[in-house]
Amino acid sequence: MSRLPFYLIVGILLIAGVAMTAHRHFQFEIPWLPGEQRQVWEVEAMITYNADEGPVSVDFALPSQQQGFRVLTENTASSGYGLAYQADRFGRRANWTTREATGEQQLYYSAQLLVAPQARAEAQPPPELASATAWERPYETAASQIIERAWQRSADNATFARELIRDVNGEQQGENARLLLTRFDATELIVRLLHQADVKARVVSGLVLKDGRRRQTLSPWLQVFSQDESQQWLFNPETGERGKPDNFLLWEAGGQAVLEVEGGSNSRVTFSMLTHSQPAAAAVRNHGSDDTLLNFSIHSLPLEEQALFQTILLIPIGALVVVLLRVLIGIKTSGTFMPVLIALAFIQTSLVTGLLGFLLIVAVGLVIRNYLSYLNLLLVARVSAVIITVIAIISVFSVIAYRMGLNAGLTITFFPMIILSWTIERMSILWEEEGPREVLIQGGGSLMTAVIVYLAMNNPLVRHITFNFLGVQLILMALILLLGNYTGYRLLELRRFKPITDDEPDT
Repeated sequence: MSRLPFYLIVGILLIAGVAMTAHRHFQFEIPWLPGEQRQVWEVEAMITYNADEGPVSVDFALPSQQQGFRVLTENTASSGYGLAYQADRFGRRANWTTREATGEQQLYYSAQLLVAPQARAEAQPPPELASATAWERPYETAASQIIERAWQRSADNATFARELIRDVNGEQQGENARLLLTRFDATELIVRLLHQADVKARVVSGLVLKDGRRRQTLSPWLQVFSQDESQQWLFNPETGERGKPDNFLLWEAGGQAVLEVEGGSNSRVTFSMLTHSQPAAAAVRNHGSDDTLLNFSIHSLPLEEQALFQTILLIPIGALVVVLLRVLIGIKTSGTFMPVLIALAFIQTSLVTGLLGFLLIVAVGLVIRNYLSYLNLLLVARVSAVIITVIAIISVFSVIAYRMGLNAGLTITFFPMIILSWTIERMSILWEEEGPREVLIQGGGSLMTAVIVYLAMNNPLVRHITFNFLGVQLILMALILLLGNYTGYRLLELRRFKPITDDEPDT
C-alpha cells in the first residue's frame, strides 16, 4: 500500500504549523522567548482651558496604530465630565462634555504605546484639493515663480515637496519666499503652494518622544500624496527631511484640529512622557486578543479559560515525550498516557510533594487492594471499592498534612483519583500474574516517564511556545504521526544482542 497519502498529510501538518507559528511571530510580534523585553512609552496629555460658566464640549484628537507604534492601553481623568470616543476615516477622537464649568479646567488623557517596528497604520484617505484662492498681486507672482522653480528641479510629488520646503525654509530661500512669509505661516504656505500645483497634501501633528520630558507641544509635519494616491510621504517642514523618525509619534493624521473647545477660552494641550521596558508577552497581549483567522489565539477567551487552556495545551508535549520513550527507548509504563496525567498533577503539587504523595497512595492502595482480592469481588465492584479507598487515602493524608502544618500536602488532591485507582488495579493484577519484578519495572517506568514529562511540560519556554503559538500543535501532531510509523528496534531491546557480541573474539 502506498505511503504517499500518509507523508502528504504529515507534510501539510508541518507546513501549516510552521506557517501559523512564523506568521504570529513576524506579523503580530509574539516573541519566541518568554523573557524578551519591549520598549513602552507612557504619554500623558494635559488639556487646560478657562470655562465660560456654561456648557462645555472639548474635542481632542487621539493617536492610533501607526508605523512603529501600537496603542496598548489608554485612560482619562475628567471628574464631572461625560466622555465618548469617536472614530471616523480621519482618525480617533475623545469628546468631553459637561453642563456647567467655571474657571480654569484640566483634563487628562494618557496612553501606553508599544514600540512595534512592524506595526503599520491604516491607509488614510487623501485630502481634497483646496479651491483656488486668488492671491493678491505681489504674492501671486512670487508664488508662481516658487512653484515653477521647484517643479523644474523635481521628478515627482515627493521631490517637488522637498524642493518647495527648501525654497521656503531652507538655504535656497529667496526674495519670493521671504515676501510670502510676511503674510503666511511657513507650513500653511507650503501646503497652499502644493495644492496650487495640484499636489494633494495636508498638515498633520506629531510628538517627538524624549524620555522624561514635560510640557512638550505638538509639531506640524507635512503629509504629501503621490499623483495616483497610492503612496504618501511625511516631511519635516523645517528641514525637508523625508520619512518618519523612530521617536516621532503621529498624534493627529487626518489634517483636523487637535483640540477644539466650545464654551471655553485660552485652551492649550501639553504632553509629558516616560519610557520603560516590560515583558514582551504582556506588551503584545492586547494586540493578540484581536483574533482573526490568521491570528487565532487563546487571548480572546476570559482569563479563567485562558488559565485552563494554558495547562491543556501542554498535554500534546507530554504525549510526544511518552511516544518517544515508549517507541524509541522501549520504556514500559502502567497505562499508556497515565504518566502524562501524573505529570499534570506534579505541576500543581511540585515535583517532590507529588512523588511522595504518589508513592504513598499507590503503596497503601496496593496493600488494601491485596486484601480485596481475597473477597472474590466482581471487577466493577472491586474497582469501585479501590476508587473509594483512594479518595479516603487522599482525604486522610490531606488532614494529617494540615494538622502537621504541611500546607504542601494539601495539594495532593490534584491527583487524578480514577487514574490512580486503575493504576493500583493494574499493578495488583500484574503482581498476581507476572510477579513483583514486572510491577517494579512498569511502576518505575511510569514514574520515570512522569518525571521526564513533568520537566518537559513545566519548562517556561515550552509553556510560552505552546500557549502563544497554536501552530505548534500541528507540528506535534506531525511528529507523533511520524513516530507512529517507526517499526525498528527499540533502544532497550538491543541488549538481546549482547550475548552475540560477547561470543565474538577480540579483534
